[in-house]
Amino acid sequence: MAVWNITQWNNILSNIIPRAIYTKDHNAIVERLKKARFEAGLGQVEVAEKLGKTQSYLSKIESGQRRFDVLQLKEFAKIYKKPLDYFVK
Repeated sequence: MAVWNITQWNNILSNIIPRAIYTKDHNAIVERLKKARFEAGLGQVEVAEKLGKTQSYLSKIESGQRRFDVLQLKEFAKIYKKPLDYFVK
C-alpha cells in the first residue's frame, strides 16, 4: 500500500472537487474587499484584530485562498463602513 503525501492528495482532490472558490463572482467580491480596506485606510492586522482573527486569516481571504460567508461579509461591511451591496454589485 502506497503512502501519499499531502500534495498528491491535493492534486487528486483538485481534479474531483470543482474550485468554486475561484469563480469570477468570488474574485470580484474579494477585489472589492481589498479596495474597501484600502479606502478605509486600514491594514490587514487592524482588520484582523477587529474580527478577532489573525492577519494570515485575512490575507488568505484577500488572496482568494479562503472562503467566507455572508455573515463574515456583513462584518467586513461594518468595519469598512460600506453597504453590503457594495461588495455584491
